[in-house]
Amino acid sequence: MAQIADIIASFSPISLSEMEGVKLMNRIDTKYAVPIAVLPSILEMAKEDYYAQEIDGKRIATYDTMYYDTEDMDMYLRHHDRQLVRQKIRVRQYVDSNLTFLEIKRKNNKGRTSKKRIVVPGFDICAETKSVLKHKRRPDEEVTVAGFIDTKSRYTWDSISPHLWTKFHRITLVNKAKTERLTIDMDLVWDNVVSGEVMSFSDLVIIELKRDGNVPSRMTDIMLAHRVHPFKISKYCIGTALTTPGLKRNRFKKKIRLIEKMLLES
Repeated sequence: MAQIADIIASFSPISLSEMEGVKLMNRIDTKYAVPIAVLPSILEMAKEDYYAQEIDGKRIATYDTMYYDTEDMDMYLRHHDRQLVRQKIRVRQYVDSNLTFLEIKRKNNKGRTSKKRIVVPGFDICAETKSVLKHKRRPDEEVTVAGFIDTKSRYTWDSISPHLWTKFHRITLVNKAKTERLTIDMDLVWDNVVSGEVMSFSDLVIIELKRDGNVPSRMTDIMLAHRVHPFKISKYCIGTALTTPGLKRNRFKKKIRLIEKMLLES
């Protein structure tokens, strides 16, 4: 981690307020999975073309996320069963900026991803179900947790409950043309609040490239130079599959084996 921190310190910084201007309205997401041993070389090749997000002097941020699902695991199973239209509901705390959001993440049948979110006081959103909350960007609009979920998702508040903690560290990069954003997630830990099982992949790095349409990307060239190819992966689904005994997971077994093999060979 110290080597990675030193390399990231050599990037030009971009602030959180400047990041607000990077709006990827026609977003295409591409994910990669790499061993952490490869990350320093990737970052060295990227530092002339990308800014590193900096918050209060920090460039490696801590993220805590609680994923919700139905009792019969509908969100997980729709992804597992290759349903194109699906959603995930989570509460995510951006620890270093002291912000917590309730987020509804949608994927449509065109493969496009969108996200709706509201600020919440903390992870205990059960206590806020009927309390009036406010949109960060639309402060005049009042909403409750239950109302937000019931109107913005395919699920109702009464049908979901907490299932999986996901914790990781994240580096966020923005290309200097501001047409793409890159998230680099490390030190993954999953803690299943239903089964009590805990799993970690400390040597795995998940990189997600978010582009404004199909614009050229320096990062795709860097990945090819390292013989790294796109790898579809959901942190929620992999973590759930690893920590839920008896759950259907046929689709994810091969991915898990590939990850384990990659980490052993690194």
